[in-house]
Amino acid sequence: MLITKIKQRFPTLKNNPALVYLDSAASSLTPQIVIDAMNEYYQKYRSNVHRGLYDISLKATEAYEGARVEIAKFINAEPNEIIFTAGTTHGLNLLAYTLAPRLTHRDNIVLTRMEHHANLVPWQQMAKHYGFEIRFIELDTTSYSLLPTSFNVIDANTKIVSFAHVSNVLGTIAPAKEIIKIARAQSRALTIIDAAQSIAHIPTDVKDLDCDFLVFSGHKMYGPTGIGVLYGKKVMLEEHLEPFFFGGDMVADVTYADAVWNDIPYKFEAGTPPIAGAIGLGAAVKFIQGIGWEGIIQHEQSLTNKLINQLTNNGVQIIGPKTSNDRTGVVSFVIPTVHPHDIGEIVNRAGVAIRVGHHCAIPLHKMLRLTGTARASLGVYNTEEDIDKLMEGIKNVIKIFEK
Repeated sequence: MLITKIKQRFPTLKNNPALVYLDSAASSLTPQIVIDAMNEYYQKYRSNVHRGLYDISLKATEAYEGARVEIAKFINAEPNEIIFTAGTTHGLNLLAYTLAPRLTHRDNIVLTRMEHHANLVPWQQMAKHYGFEIRFIELDTTSYSLLPTSFNVIDANTKIVSFAHVSNVLGTIAPAKEIIKIARAQSRALTIIDAAQSIAHIPTDVKDLDCDFLVFSGHKMYGPTGIGVLYGKKVMLEEHLEPFFFGGDMVADVTYADAVWNDIPYKFEAGTPPIAGAIGLGAAVKFIQGIGWEGIIQHEQSLTNKLINQLTNNGVQIIGPKTSNDRTGVVSFVIPTVHPHDIGEIVNRAGVAIRVGHHCAIPLHKMLRLTGTARASLGVYNTEEDIDKLMEGIKNVIKIFEK
């Protein structure tokens, strides 16, 4: 894989040649192919979808639904199992608000200790209303892996198991198939995967995973902001999930007294959808497929190992698994006696962009007794030279605070 050519496909990097961008876990950069696809919509056939019989509306509908088909293929789903949302947080909230009302004080749901706020806070709020218990799969604070011995929190009263496929702090890859298998065997609980941090880094096959629902965001997979996907098994969307938003296009018929819902997926897409965003996300999928999973995985694993080794060799503490076999390229770290904000500011002076703070996972940081972490996260555009540049900044941090 010729990384130099891939970097040239990202306008942000072309326009900022000195920039080392290591914050893809927060939001990945966008390649020209995605921008072009969205611009073409705005410049050549800007109109609404599904409702017009004129040419450019038909073209817009074709492009919008074509993106749905591309995304469905990408995760091995059917097109009518793909619901466009505003992002992962939107999808998780939709599921929490629509599934929680059927739970009672006798029920429980299971999360993990490494969840992003988006997969914790909605369930907390629903538990206040409906009285169900929230349980947690525990984390081994030495290996930073989920403890299999704690999978037994899933029992006959578990109705929902919802978890991150990859931790946005630790980079830890959850044993998704094992957790789902246990959930099926114990209680036939509904299973939800937060794939925000895995979708651009690990091949995703929803049929192989056998999850009931899976959510992800476009802006973390080289697509635009403001667009995401909620996948749901067809039977779940048709028989077990009710609409959360109401309005145009999600209805088949309306009277002054009642309404009849449209077929899936439109049943869950009220109002004018994010047309340009969906088209851009379809282009992002084609971009990833054009590189190929083998090249992406090999490249990111190599960089991850180099990053971890370089940080460790310079006395930096890694907060997460120590090898690329157990993680993705989300690498959080701390330097004793140095606040993460100071790390971020000093490396920024060298043109290196990393994330610092709690990364929307305050409970996890508190559990690990950390005030915050610095986080470098990789994308397909990163190079070994980027790692070297970061390490120059880290060495400067250490030098400054040794004085």
